[in-house]
This record gives sequence, structure tokens and C-alpha cells, in this order.
Amino acid sequence: MVKDINQVIIPHHLGIIMDGNGRWAQQRGLPRIAGHQQGVQTVKRTVQDCAEIGIKILTLYTFSTENWCRPKTEVDFLMRLAEEYTMRELPDLQRNGVCLKLMGSREGLPVSLLGNLDKATLQTKANSCLILNLALNYGGRAEIVDAMKAIISDHQQGNLDVSQIDEATFSHYLPLPDMPDVDLIVRTGGEWRLSNFLLWRAANAVFWSMPVLWPDFRKEHLQEAIGIYTKQIRGGNDNA
Repeated sequence: MVKDINQVIIPHHLGIIMDGNGRWAQQRGLPRIAGHQQGVQTVKRTVQDCAEIGIKILTLYTFSTENWCRPKTEVDFLMRLAEEYTMRELPDLQRNGVCLKLMGSREGLPVSLLGNLDKATLQTKANSCLILNLALNYGGRAEIVDAMKAIISDHQQGNLDVSQIDEATFSHYLPLPDMPDVDLIVRTGGEWRLSNFLLWRAANAVFWSMPVLWPDFRKEHLQEAIGIYTKQIRGGNDNA
């Protein structure tokens, strides 16, 4: 779903792969955690920018299932950072009408982090300006496998006939089943890979990678990506 404002097509659902925190820090002779700290500030700005531009759903690839392979000290720091962000930004999320949601497996996440996330999602659930999905301990393949397990279980219990299974049925078994497919995926850091992000929901998405590292991502970069998205959508419509 898109809306047309001054000839720019605004994606309804934007996904961002936030890449480059470590390289940003390395270029400045700083520890990797400094890059993650700066990246949190970029998250705050980007949430505000998306709300101002008119994007309705923002999904941030916050921590993938593959990220557990990083050094334990870095993983522990990322968990603390996510917990601190959730509670520190809660007043601003409320004030700006942001509804916080969590995507990904709860297994393995710190109890204190889950408690803060649950508190924030509960307190912001009525907000309607922007939905912010944190893809935390998330993997696109894992959510597809989990959906298949749930489908098989319902079939074995006689609650689902094989003939009923279609794309809409499958989507119902994914986390946040009411969430629409992603329209635009932006990756910072210059890599041209999805990296296991929103695999099912990205079937018709425009993908755009830019060399800017995540801590340096600004509103003009977001606008650049939306411009690419607009060209792709208009080009598709012209060729229809």
C-alpha cells in the first residue's frame, strides 16, 4: 500500500537492515560498542523521520539469529542497549504515537529485556501514527519453519484441511499475521543481500542498498531510497 504526495510514492511498510556499526567504529579507531551506541541514535532519528514522512510501518533488523555467533561481550552489550533504548525512549514513543511491536523468538533473550519490551508494547499498543517492529532474535527462515510446524500441528489435530492451505492461510501463521508485506527494504553498509530478513513478506519488495554506514544514515538517505522506490513503482506501472 502506498500513498502519493507531491509525485513521491511513500512506502506503507519500510524495512531497514541496519548494517555498518562495527565498520563505523573501526574507521574512527573506536571499539565496536561505540558504533552500536551511535547506531541507537540513528534509530531514534529514523523513527521520527519515518513518522514525519508518512511511513506507517517500520521494521528494523535489530538482532538476527545469526548474531549470536558474535563475541559474548558484544552480544551482552547489544542486549543491554536494546533494554536501555526501550525504556529510555518509551516516553517519546508515547508522545509521538508510535506503537512498538516485537518480531522474533523470545527464546534466549534476557528476562529483563523481555519484561521491558512487554511493558513498552502494552503501553503503546493504542498508538496509531507509526508501528515500529523490532526484529530481535529474528530469522526469516526460522519464522517460516515455525509457521509450517504450526500448520502441521493444526492439520494433525483436525483443525485445518490441506485444501485450505494457501498463501493467505500461511501468512496467518506468521508472527504479527496482520502486518502487510514490506514495500521497500533499505540496507546500509553497501551489502546487496537480504541476510534472512522478512523472506516471506519481501516477495514483491523493492530492495535498495547504499554505502552509507548505519550511524551516518540521515533523512536525506531515507528520501533517496524513497526516490528509488518511487521510480521502481512508476516504472512497473508504466510497463503494465
